[in-house]
Amino acid sequence: MNFIFGQKIAEKKSHPGRHAASRLCVTSVAGLPALTYNNTSTTRVLYAMLNVTPTKQSQAPLHDIILSAVDLARICLRMDVAFISEFKNGRRIFRHIAADGDLPVQPGHSDPLAESYCQHIVDGSIPSIVDDSHIYPILKRLNSTEALKIRAHLGVPIWLSDGSVFGTFCCYNRSPNSSLREVDVEAMRRFAGLIAVMLEQRVLAERAAEQTCARLTRVIQGRAIAIACQPIVDLASGGVLGYEALSRFPAPESCPAGWFDDAHQVDKGAELELLAIELALACLPTLSPQAYLSFNVSPGTILSGALASRLSDAPLGRLVLELTEHAPIEEYPAIAVALDTLRRSGLHLAIDDAGSGYASFRHILQLQPDIIKLDQSLIQGIDADSGRRALAAALTGFARDTGCDVVAEGIETDAELAVLRGLGVKAGQGYLFGRPALA
Repeated sequence: MNFIFGQKIAEKKSHPGRHAASRLCVTSVAGLPALTYNNTSTTRVLYAMLNVTPTKQSQAPLHDIILSAVDLARICLRMDVAFISEFKNGRRIFRHIAADGDLPVQPGHSDPLAESYCQHIVDGSIPSIVDDSHIYPILKRLNSTEALKIRAHLGVPIWLSDGSVFGTFCCYNRSPNSSLREVDVEAMRRFAGLIAVMLEQRVLAERAAEQTCARLTRVIQGRAIAIACQPIVDLASGGVLGYEALSRFPAPESCPAGWFDDAHQVDKGAELELLAIELALACLPTLSPQAYLSFNVSPGTILSGALASRLSDAPLGRLVLELTEHAPIEEYPAIAVALDTLRRSGLHLAIDDAGSGYASFRHILQLQPDIIKLDQSLIQGIDADSGRRALAAALTGFARDTGCDVVAEGIETDAELAVLRGLGVKAGQGYLFGRPALA
């Protein structure tokens, strides 16, 4: 065999097949010169073996590199087929396949994991090397033995750094093979380690996204959002002008901002926001008829087209939509058009978190809101900070000149209240007036 690894790199640790590569020798592989690497990353070793320079390109080049590694292992081990499988939802999914001739299955094909050689390898119920499947009763009974024409088989698990199994790296012959040795298993394990390094970031991110999506689906389908209302008061009289509807989620992951951020990462942001709005609207009958209700919405939900239908039967004159977005928005004209009919029918628009960054100032200029909400980071300690007072005064003056109302958020002390009154701020909310209370 013309593929020779150097001396054993490292002893197996917590899982078989997971090694720390310190030295790897490759001799005359597919026309490549002999290469020796000391104390280098396993990823760069594979790139060098395949004569490829690492790039920050898309998934397609990575797929090609991995497929080249699979075929390289197949050729060096003189096997008919080699493949990488992924274990997912009780299925074995073929991800990368190389063969001497036609592929026995196409990438993406799946079959029951329990009926595969791969599961038996991970379980330890068959050895890594199978010279002839026909002498193993457990393998003769598997449908894949006949369907894929497997006689000789070699396979190892692909371990990720968190201790989980991604799948397996396997190769097989359509005829018996008594020449396979433990050194071949070691070669496959090292290939599997190299491939795991390249796949890991994507795989772990996909798994995290799937878990997030499942968690959000449970909340949405179970309508498991509680609505808490915080009063917004007249700073002169203390009378209640309205309430902000705030979402509360199941513990332990109960930070509302985190839930909405996660939802937008997995394309469930609009769905979650619309559910929160629907539940918030159900609180209106419990409020004073003179009080308004404000709720938060992101640009994406506005542009989804579903907001208008959700508000079609609502008393728009009692509603304030708070636009929440800390990043620049490119679709200002589209947002303005989407809100135009609602605003002409009485809906009020507020820009939330003004003073917390440049983006909120752009929102104010581009969307011409009815209300500017001063961020709590601007309000906290305003009585002892001339910079905060100057910025709040500028925003209040701008609002007065453009016909906007101002609401200060996060008022917690009498000293902060006194400064805001002096600046001409008419309305506010915060613990000084009342904490959010479940509706």
